[in-house]
Amino acid sequence: MENIYNSLKIVFQNLIKESTNNNSFILVLLVLITIPLSNVVNSVAVGLFFLIAVFKTKRENITFDLHLVLSLLLYALMAISYFWSIDPNSTTNALSKEIPLLLIPLAFIIINPFTLKQKGSILQYYSYAIFVFVLYYLIRAVIRYCIFKDARVFFYHGENEIDYGLVPKLLNAIHMSVFVAVAFFWFLSKAIKSKTDTIISATLFGFILLLSSKNIILIVLLLVLIYAFVFSKTAHKMRLRNLVFFGLLIGVIFSIGRIKHRFQVEFQSNTSRSLNANVIEGVPQGVHYVSIKEAWTNRSFTPNDYFPGTAFRVYQFRIFSELIKENHVFMTGFGLNASLPKIKEKAIQYNLFMGDAKSEGYQTKNFHNQYVQNFADLGLFGFLILTALLIINLKNAIYLKDFAHIAFAILMISLFLTESFLWRQRGVVFFVMMFCLFNSGIKIIYSKSK
Repeated sequence: MENIYNSLKIVFQNLIKESTNNNSFILVLLVLITIPLSNVVNSVAVGLFFLIAVFKTKRENITFDLHLVLSLLLYALMAISYFWSIDPNSTTNALSKEIPLLLIPLAFIIINPFTLKQKGSILQYYSYAIFVFVLYYLIRAVIRYCIFKDARVFFYHGENEIDYGLVPKLLNAIHMSVFVAVAFFWFLSKAIKSKTDTIISATLFGFILLLSSKNIILIVLLLVLIYAFVFSKTAHKMRLRNLVFFGLLIGVIFSIGRIKHRFQVEFQSNTSRSLNANVIEGVPQGVHYVSIKEAWTNRSFTPNDYFPGTAFRVYQFRIFSELIKENHVFMTGFGLNASLPKIKEKAIQYNLFMGDAKSEGYQTKNFHNQYVQNFADLGLFGFLILTALLIINLKNAIYLKDFAHIAFAILMISLFLTESFLWRQRGVVFFVMMFCLFNSGIKIIYSKSK
């Protein structure tokens, strides 16, 4: 007990010290660690960060870093899209949800820039906070298993009214996987690791596996491989050992029951496989699994047709290309969050499953692809701004040789292929906050290196 007290005392003292050096330190950290909590709590944290940045920061030389201005341009385009939106009410409602794209970069422009050491400290506290969330959900799962005797409490997120999943459905297993993955790679890339760090890393990695997001698991494994062969201290000396260890790790992971089953459903044949999370859960037996080819070519479907994750995203890309051509909105898009009525029209046209008392229909789902979502809602320029943000993020990460930054950049590029991440409040706050944290002050770093 005394050790815990001393540790907490040291943490508190360090936070006070960091806050003295930069009064935005605790507020940035507060925004990050409240992301897994309710949206109201996180919104309050974002608002406090912005207000205190405006009224408390004393900075004489404000520089408009292009890296941060791009986010402002994206929000400006969202706001302007109201004037051509086919669903102005949806656009107006979405603007309030997307406002972190405006407030967070403005705050980072105003505040005194963080040093690399301070950024590292923020990531450190964030990673430990995420570990606390992981412990909470693991303990919660054990208690729920003792009550319900159902192994589903250890995997993915809850379904419908019966919340059996490892995390609540509103939190979303895929999104939580990303939050945990960034913390995992911070611990993994530490120069000097204690036994506690190793245990925490293993716990975070195991939690990612339990969340069962196939796309995130594959990307995390790829990043672990890159780290082992390129960035680790033993990368050049023990390549064979790293290869053997990685091979054994893959074998163990894909032998775990539910994880193995989720991947088997994806790869058994070309007709019923996908790499992405299924968009409708609890599909009854006997339905027809739509293949990728069928999703792209069928002129009509039946309500008995079920789309696995990848097949559904192929179908969504197909109707996106049709909608752009038919409605001549290549440059403008339909308006922020205004493409859903058009998705519904296509669902009716192709006779998709429209939902029942137990399950939502496919017509309620957005494009599940951030690149397509930006293009459909905001047109060509919305797509280009998003692409520029991701390219700049990856370029800076490689330049700085910061593996946690590299992991974040690659995770975002991959995640945006399967999720409309920025159209969710937790998603937009996480992306913008991490983007600004990693990329703010880059001009200063570049100039010092030159």
